Amino acid sequence: MSVLCTKLEDWGCDISGAMRRFLNDEELYASCLGTLIADESFGLLEKAIQESDVTKAFDAAHSLKGTLGNMGLTPMYEIIIQIVEPLRDGKLEGIAEKYEVLMAKKAELVAIKESC
Repeated sequence: MSVLCTKLEDWGCDISGAMRRFLNDEELYASCLGTLIADESFGLLEKAIQESDVTKAFDAAHSLKGTLGNMGLTPMYEIIIQIVEPLRDGKLEGIAEKYEVLMAKKAELVAIKESC
């Protein structure tokens, strides 16, 4: 297992499940991780929250939820669920704070990736 995958597993990620979905291709996984880090959905979610646009916020968060789940990024996935579900019900209360937690976890992810 690569250093990246080991560090992600130590961070609490479901790397074994992700590797099944990625056909054990760690290079592909690392490439997709880079794409996720640059995903515009993070910015779209922030903008939608600032503009109180529940529909756009839900769309961005739901997109991230799928990607985070498929990549086994459990620390971030658990937070995005806490964002998606209230938005699904049309509620923005507390979402901005959860978004900040998500972005802190994203910063941790970036640090892990950059250390490898």
